[in-house]
Amino acid sequence: MEWIEWWRLLLGFFMANVLGYGGGPASIPLLYQEVVTNYAWTSPAEFSNILALGNALPGPIATKMAAFVGYDAGGWIGLIVALAATVVPSAVALIILLNVLRKYRQSPVVKGMTLLIQPVIAVLMLVLTWQMGESAIDSIGWVQSLIIAAVAFWAMQIRKIHPALVIVAAFAYGGFIIPHLNM
Repeated sequence: MEWIEWWRLLLGFFMANVLGYGGGPASIPLLYQEVVTNYAWTSPAEFSNILALGNALPGPIATKMAAFVGYDAGGWIGLIVALAATVVPSAVALIILLNVLRKYRQSPVVKGMTLLIQPVIAVLMLVLTWQMGESAIDSIGWVQSLIIAAVAFWAMQIRKIHPALVIVAAFAYGGFIIPHLNM
C-alpha cells in the first residue's frame, strides 16, 4: 500500500504549492497545514527543524522540504513524487502566467490582484509564526523563546547578520546549551 502514501504526497504537496502564491514564504503555512495537520508526516517541532535547516541551505525552501518529507514518508519514490508535485505545477503555471502577464501587464485588474494578495500572504505568515511560537514555548518555555527571538531579530535587523548564520547559531544553542539548562 505504498502507492497510497505516494498519492497522499502528491496531493499534499500539489495543494500546498499550487495555492502558495508568492513563492516559498507564502507556501510554508500551506505546507505546514498539509505536512503536520492533514497528513501528520511530521510533528510541529520536526517541521520547525526542517524549515530551519531548509532556510540554512541554498535554494528554494519548498523543494528542500518536499525532498525531506517525501523521502521520510515514502522513500525514494516519495521524494520524487513530492518534488514533482512541488516543481511541475509551478513550472507550468510560470510559463502560462508569464505569457498572460506580458499580454495584460498594464491592466488595472492584474495590478489590483497582485496588490491585494499581499495582505493574505502576510496573514498566512503571521498564523505560521504563531503556531511555531506556540511549539517553541511548549518545548523550551516562553523566556527562552523570547530571548532567542530577540537575539535573532537583533542579529538580522540591527547587525545585518545573514539569516543562515543566525539559524546555525540557534541550532548550536539548541543543541549544546538548552539540553544542559534546567527547564
